[in-house]
Amino acid sequence: MTEPVVVYEERESVAFLTLNRPEKKNTLTDAVIQGVADGIDAATRSPDVSAVVLRGAGGTFTAGYDLTNDPDAGTGSQGSRLWDTPYGARGPTPREGAWDPVRDWQFMGNNVRRFMKIWECPKPVLGQIEGWAIGGATDLVLCCDLLYMAADAHIGYAPSRIFGTPTTMLWVYRLGLEHAKQFLLTGRAIDAPTAHRIGLVCEVVEPERIAAHVEEEARRFRHIPANQLALNKLLVNQAFENMGLRTTQLLGTFFDGVTRHTEEAYRWVEAFGEKGFRQVIRERDAPWGDYGERRREGGDPD
Repeated sequence: MTEPVVVYEERESVAFLTLNRPEKKNTLTDAVIQGVADGIDAATRSPDVSAVVLRGAGGTFTAGYDLTNDPDAGTGSQGSRLWDTPYGARGPTPREGAWDPVRDWQFMGNNVRRFMKIWECPKPVLGQIEGWAIGGATDLVLCCDLLYMAADAHIGYAPSRIFGTPTTMLWVYRLGLEHAKQFLLTGRAIDAPTAHRIGLVCEVVEPERIAAHVEEEARRFRHIPANQLALNKLLVNQAFENMGLRTTQLLGTFFDGVTRHTEEAYRWVEAFGEKGFRQVIRERDAPWGDYGERRREGGDPD
């Protein structure tokens, strides 16, 4: 039997959702996103669960969407399965290469709805960030209530440089104007000390201690009544809903599709076949000296 791409387990009042594609850096596929959504639903229903921990196997949270043409991915930079999502409207068969914005919005909007199950869960969800949380990973993990980051980890929205906008768009609500622009306009990788300083994460923990520390923090919630947790979470979240979060997400999801269908985006994707995926990513990040190029340059990404 193959291992599930998301492992769900309950232990001593805590539900653990573990992204389980370590050989692929836990990159996001339709199956992974659905596994997270199903796990959140299970934790919500369980009377034994007081809090949820979202994490990745193999020392990495997730490197974002699977942009390869992996037939098992269900998503991809060019993959036809990405755009084959029906939306129940009659119309002519699209010509080859045509972009259907409604189909695109339906597909990405379905991902956003599943990510937002974390936001809507009445129980606290703790995000455990190890290694890397890049691109679509941030659309997922920023929906968590509390973020704990390993001291050697990095987070960032690299698709800002080409091929994407944040869909859940929680950056500006968690950071405020100046830092949201600083990191979204550049796509820079954010190291753990910086993430803590700007208020993106609540705590930075040594890598060897982070799993035990997050589990211990999650267990503490069993001492607070479930209705108390649910109402306080709902109250805080509602403040951000009142600031227009859902409208911002609608625009972010639509703009994400637009950015993937510009002339620059088409040429960027075509370069995968000409130069290879890794080389194209290197060229994207080399001017900034971060992500994979940080090791090559030896520089500080921030």
